[in-house]
Amino acid sequence: MIARNPYDTLITVYGGSGFLGRHVVRALAKRHYRIRVAVRRPELANFLQPLGRVGQIHAVQANVRNVPSVEAAARDAQVLINLVGVLFERGRQRFDAVHAYGAEQVALAATAHGARMVHVSAIGADANSSSAYARTKANAEQLVLAAQPSTVILRPSILFGPEDDFFNRFAALARMSPALPLIGSDRGRGRRQGARRYDL
Repeated sequence: MIARNPYDTLITVYGGSGFLGRHVVRALAKRHYRIRVAVRRPELANFLQPLGRVGQIHAVQANVRNVPSVEAAARDAQVLINLVGVLFERGRQRFDAVHAYGAEQVALAATAHGARMVHVSAIGADANSSSAYARTKANAEQLVLAAQPSTVILRPSILFGPEDDFFNRFAALARMSPALPLIGSDRGRGRRQGARRYDL
């Protein structure tokens, strides 16, 4: 297989305007790839365009719960990257719909268009977990591999930084509350799972 020139390679990043997405888009732009950012509200993703040269980054409307929009965003792309996920369920943004069904649709689109795929899961993905978040992340991995067996699956730990939606939320709670609960204190078990699953 002949390696493509980055200038000739189109990468679609689903969820590219989120906390992780903006850093992925910036890294791809620095490597001269053409980037299609597939998001629910493309008019809110204009802040990504200055990360690359003129015309290098283009936002399009796509919702992983809507098959035609996922398909349209995959057209002519050589690589699809799925970063879409939710930490909390609200409205129609349910774990099953976004994590499992949505990820499967991106994988099916990758297969249909002969594109490579990268799927970002989560370090705690586990079909037997008591957490609906972790169960649907594990289900997504199975569905994605069934649809596109060559998919690269990454399981990052908690991502944090200025603008993140995790530590900043706790920081806001800490300002209003005299105490915060300690969550997931079984550190030994977490280390064993991480080593066994080759998590990041």
